[in-house]
Amino acid sequence: MVQSKKQKYTFLAFCLIPTFIMFAIFTLYPLFSGLYYSFFDWSGASQNKEFIGFDNYIKLINDAIIPNTIIHDYFLVATKVIGIMILAMFFAVALTQLKIKEAPFYRIVFFFPNIMSVVVIGILWSFIYNPSMGLVNSGLEAIGLESWTRPWLGSETWALPSLVLPSIWAGIGLFMLMLMGGIANVSKSYYEAAEIDGANEWQQFWKVTLPLVWPQIKISVLYIVITTLNGSFIIVQVMTGGGPNNSTHVMGSYLYQQAFVRYNFGYGATIGVMILVLSLITVLILQFFMRRDKVEY
Repeated sequence: MVQSKKQKYTFLAFCLIPTFIMFAIFTLYPLFSGLYYSFFDWSGASQNKEFIGFDNYIKLINDAIIPNTIIHDYFLVATKVIGIMILAMFFAVALTQLKIKEAPFYRIVFFFPNIMSVVVIGILWSFIYNPSMGLVNSGLEAIGLESWTRPWLGSETWALPSLVLPSIWAGIGLFMLMLMGGIANVSKSYYEAAEIDGANEWQQFWKVTLPLVWPQIKISVLYIVITTLNGSFIIVQVMTGGGPNNSTHVMGSYLYQQAFVRYNFGYGATIGVMILVLSLITVLILQFFMRRDKVEY
């Protein structure tokens, strides 16, 4: 069926305009609104907004809690990227290369946390870390390590590291499946040729598997970084609320506290702008360092 240019453009407009409208409503409007409100002193509830220029940004620079929130965010980014990618790659290689009969079952088991709400995960792990009846302290006591027990989420030293384990546990399944898809597309002939050349399994992983699944690795790392910088506040809010003594506050949870607890919406919007800028800079830096030529054999 031959279509005229007008019909083609009409069809494209019919497909793209609704998408652009949704993008404008749920992405562009909140983005520019946040930037706009960052120049005002506003509670978020009243009709009175006082224009204060860059005062919120000056306050941001002088806020002693902000540097700690940035450090906490990037601590979670680094630990999640390392922990999730190592474990996801290990299980992806094991389930694809070792020909385990129960592989479909393990896929479901590992992916199950991804279909759970972050709030549910946070509540679940709060019970696990409970100092009196949680599994962690009970397990340590059962093996004679009572001296290792502690109030995990109530300790300024251990509260933030305690958030890493549930974050990694919740993220392994999705990225394991992504890597498994990439590994499954690698031709078996490459491994056979490498084996003929005398490469052992470890060398095959480094010289064949890793280069050919690099696009999946890159996408996974970027996704983890973006979702952590923009979404880690949920598990922080559920499990610790930013405490004890602000020791687990990340940028997002501090934004929530300022905007919706202290009703300082203008300053909260300023923190949101900071999160956006840091996220963009981080992604651009990672894109630069993770770029590499496409590998073909």
